[in-house]
Amino acid sequence: MVSQDWLVTEEGKCEAWEELADDLELSTGQYRLYRFLTDLEDILYKFQSDRQRLQAIYPLVRRLLTSSEWLQGEYLEPDSETGWSVLTLYDEPDFPLTVQTVAWLPARVSPIHNHATWGVVALISGEEKNTLWRRTDNNGGIEKVGEIILTPGDIISLMPDAIHHVEALGEEPTISFNLYGETNYEQRFEFDPVAGTAKNF
Repeated sequence: MVSQDWLVTEEGKCEAWEELADDLELSTGQYRLYRFLTDLEDILYKFQSDRQRLQAIYPLVRRLLTSSEWLQGEYLEPDSETGWSVLTLYDEPDFPLTVQTVAWLPARVSPIHNHATWGVVALISGEEKNTLWRRTDNNGGIEKVGEIILTPGDIISLMPDAIHHVEALGEEPTISFNLYGETNYEQRFEFDPVAGTAKNF
Protein backbone atom coordinates (compact mmCIF):
# COMPACT_ATOMS: atom_id res chain seq x y z
CA MET A 1 0.00 0.00 0.00
CA VAL A 2 1.32 3.44 -0.92
CA SER A 3 1.62 5.94 1.93
CA GLN A 4 -0.26 9.21 1.51
CA ASP A 5 0.54 12.76 2.62
CA TRP A 6 -2.34 15.11 3.36
CA LEU A 7 -3.05 18.69 4.42
CA VAL A 8 -6.23 19.64 6.31
CA THR A 9 -7.16 23.30 5.77
CA GLU A 10 -9.12 25.64 8.04
CA GLU A 11 -12.21 24.85 5.94
CA GLY A 12 -11.87 21.14 6.65
CA LYS A 13 -10.73 20.28 3.14
CA CYS A 14 -8.23 17.46 2.82
CA GLU A 15 -5.67 18.08 0.08
CA ALA A 16 -2.96 15.75 -1.18
CA TRP A 17 0.47 17.36 -0.81
CA GLU A 18 2.67 18.20 -3.73
CA GLU A 19 6.24 17.92 -2.52
CA LEU A 20 8.07 21.21 -2.01
CA ALA A 21 11.30 21.67 -3.95
CA ASP A 22 13.97 21.02 -1.33
CA ASP A 23 16.56 23.75 -1.12
CA LEU A 24 17.48 23.09 2.50
CA GLU A 25 20.87 21.50 2.94
CA LEU A 26 20.04 18.33 4.82
CA SER A 27 22.45 15.85 6.31
CA THR A 28 22.93 12.49 4.63
CA GLY A 29 22.98 9.01 6.16
CA GLN A 30 21.25 8.08 9.42
CA TYR A 31 18.67 10.73 10.29
CA ARG A 32 18.59 11.13 14.03
CA LEU A 33 16.22 13.05 16.29
CA TYR A 34 18.73 15.80 17.06
CA ARG A 35 19.27 16.49 13.34
CA PHE A 36 15.51 16.45 12.79
CA LEU A 37 15.05 19.07 15.52
CA THR A 38 17.81 21.25 14.05
CA ASP A 39 16.26 21.03 10.59
CA LEU A 40 12.86 21.94 12.08
CA GLU A 41 14.33 25.02 13.69
CA ASP A 42 15.83 26.07 10.34
CA ILE A 43 12.44 25.66 8.66
CA LEU A 44 10.69 27.77 11.32
CA TYR A 45 13.14 30.60 10.68
CA LYS A 46 13.02 30.24 6.90
CA PHE A 47 9.23 30.14 6.40
CA GLN A 48 6.67 32.42 8.03
CA SER A 49 3.65 30.76 6.39
CA ASP A 50 2.28 27.74 8.29
CA ARG A 51 1.38 26.06 5.00
CA GLN A 52 4.95 26.41 3.70
CA ARG A 53 6.33 25.19 7.01
CA LEU A 54 4.13 22.11 6.92
CA GLN A 55 5.06 21.39 3.33
CA ALA A 56 8.74 21.49 4.26
CA ILE A 57 8.31 19.51 7.51
CA TYR A 58 6.28 16.47 6.48
CA PRO A 59 9.04 14.93 4.31
CA LEU A 60 11.41 15.25 7.29
CA VAL A 61 8.91 13.43 9.51
CA ARG A 62 8.75 10.61 6.96
CA ARG A 63 12.56 10.51 6.75
CA LEU A 64 12.88 10.40 10.56
CA LEU A 65 10.40 7.55 10.97
CA THR A 66 11.96 5.57 8.13
CA SER A 67 15.50 6.08 9.42
CA SER A 68 15.00 5.87 13.19
CA GLU A 69 13.32 2.53 13.81
CA TRP A 70 13.49 2.97 17.60
CA LEU A 71 10.63 5.48 17.29
CA GLN A 72 8.31 2.72 16.12
CA GLY A 73 8.27 1.27 19.65
CA GLU A 74 8.46 4.46 21.73
CA TYR A 75 5.01 4.84 23.26
CA LEU A 76 3.12 4.32 26.50
CA GLU A 77 0.33 1.78 26.80
CA PRO A 78 -3.00 3.64 26.63
CA ASP A 79 -4.70 4.32 29.95
CA SER A 80 -7.71 2.02 30.37
CA GLU A 81 -9.89 4.85 31.74
CA THR A 82 -9.07 7.70 29.36
CA GLY A 83 -8.37 5.38 26.42
CA TRP A 84 -5.17 7.17 25.38
CA SER A 85 -1.60 8.00 26.38
CA VAL A 86 1.02 10.58 25.41
CA LEU A 87 4.78 10.09 25.57
CA THR A 88 6.82 13.28 25.20
CA LEU A 89 9.92 12.57 23.12
CA TYR A 90 11.46 16.00 23.41
CA ASP A 91 10.74 19.02 25.58
CA GLU A 92 12.98 22.04 26.03
CA PRO A 93 12.11 25.42 27.60
CA ASP A 94 11.67 28.18 25.01
CA PHE A 95 11.79 25.68 22.12
CA PRO A 96 8.41 26.12 20.39
CA LEU A 97 7.80 22.49 19.42
CA THR A 98 6.01 19.50 20.92
CA VAL A 99 7.32 16.08 19.83
CA GLN A 100 5.43 13.04 21.10
CA THR A 101 3.91 9.67 20.39
CA VAL A 102 0.21 9.15 21.08
CA ALA A 103 -1.54 5.81 21.57
CA TRP A 104 -5.30 5.17 21.51
CA LEU A 105 -7.24 2.09 22.54
CA PRO A 106 -9.52 0.63 19.85
CA ALA A 107 -12.91 2.32 19.38
CA ARG A 108 -11.95 5.38 21.46
CA VAL A 109 -12.93 8.77 20.05
CA SER A 110 -11.41 12.16 20.82
CA PRO A 111 -13.46 15.31 21.39
CA ILE A 112 -13.95 17.55 18.34
CA HIS A 113 -11.14 20.08 18.57
CA ASN A 114 -8.63 22.33 16.88
CA HIS A 115 -4.97 22.62 17.95
CA ALA A 116 -4.46 26.39 17.62
CA THR A 117 -1.12 25.64 16.00
CA TRP A 118 0.15 23.73 13.00
CA GLY A 119 0.59 19.99 13.43
CA VAL A 120 1.88 16.88 11.70
CA VAL A 121 0.62 13.41 12.60
CA ALA A 122 2.24 10.27 11.15
CA LEU A 123 0.50 6.96 11.76
CA ILE A 124 2.93 4.29 12.99
CA SER A 125 0.49 1.43 13.60
CA GLY A 126 -3.21 0.72 13.70
CA GLU A 127 -5.89 2.55 11.77
CA GLU A 128 -7.31 5.98 12.57
CA LYS A 129 -10.32 7.81 11.21
CA ASN A 130 -10.14 11.61 11.14
CA THR A 131 -13.51 13.31 10.85
CA LEU A 132 -13.12 16.85 9.52
CA TRP A 133 -15.26 19.86 10.40
CA ARG A 134 -15.48 23.55 9.57
CA ARG A 135 -16.89 26.55 11.39
CA THR A 136 -20.30 27.88 10.35
CA ASP A 137 -20.25 30.94 12.63
CA ASN A 138 -18.11 32.71 15.23
CA ASN A 139 -19.94 31.20 18.22
CA GLY A 140 -18.79 27.59 17.90
CA GLY A 141 -21.17 26.33 15.24
CA ILE A 142 -19.55 23.67 13.03
CA GLU A 143 -20.55 21.24 10.32
CA LYS A 144 -19.02 17.97 9.18
CA VAL A 145 -17.05 18.26 5.94
CA GLY A 146 -15.70 14.74 5.47
CA GLU A 147 -13.44 12.06 6.83
CA ILE A 148 -10.20 10.31 6.01
CA ILE A 149 -8.83 7.00 7.25
CA LEU A 150 -5.11 6.85 7.97
CA THR A 151 -3.11 3.63 7.81
CA PRO A 152 0.55 3.08 8.82
CA GLY A 153 2.86 5.35 6.85
CA ASP A 154 0.22 8.00 6.16
CA ILE A 155 0.96 11.56 7.27
CA ILE A 156 -1.64 14.25 7.87
CA SER A 157 -0.75 17.92 8.37
CA LEU A 158 -3.14 20.29 10.12
CA MET A 159 -3.41 24.04 9.79
CA PRO A 160 -3.90 25.87 13.14
CA ASP A 161 -7.67 26.31 12.72
CA ALA A 162 -8.35 22.87 11.23
CA ILE A 163 -11.06 21.10 13.27
CA HIS A 164 -11.18 17.32 13.60
CA HIS A 165 -11.74 14.40 15.87
CA VAL A 166 -10.06 11.02 15.72
CA GLU A 167 -11.34 7.49 16.22
CA ALA A 168 -9.11 4.45 16.62
CA LEU A 169 -10.36 1.70 14.32
CA GLY A 170 -9.68 -2.04 14.38
CA GLU A 171 -8.74 -4.25 17.31
CA GLU A 172 -5.23 -3.01 18.11
CA PRO A 173 -4.09 0.28 19.67
CA THR A 174 -3.40 3.13 17.26
CA ILE A 175 0.05 4.69 17.61
CA SER A 176 1.13 7.94 15.98
CA PHE A 177 4.08 10.32 15.93
CA ASN A 178 2.80 13.84 16.60
CA LEU A 179 4.58 17.13 16.07
CA TYR A 180 3.07 20.54 16.93
CA GLY A 181 4.17 24.17 16.85
CA GLU A 182 3.65 26.64 19.66
CA THR A 183 0.03 26.51 20.84
CA ASN A 184 -2.09 29.63 21.27
CA TYR A 185 -4.21 28.29 24.13
CA GLU A 186 -6.69 31.17 23.94
CA GLN A 187 -7.64 29.89 20.46
CA ARG A 188 -7.71 26.17 21.28
CA PHE A 189 -11.27 24.87 21.49
CA GLU A 190 -13.39 21.78 22.02
CA PHE A 191 -16.58 21.93 19.96
CA ASP A 192 -20.12 20.70 20.59
CA PRO A 193 -21.89 20.50 17.20
CA VAL A 194 -25.31 19.87 18.77
CA ALA A 195 -25.21 22.90 21.08
CA GLY A 196 -23.22 24.96 18.54
CA THR A 197 -20.73 25.96 21.22
CA ALA A 198 -16.96 25.96 21.71
CA LYS A 199 -15.03 26.03 24.97
CA ASN A 200 -11.32 26.44 25.68
CA PHE A 201 -9.38 23.36 26.68
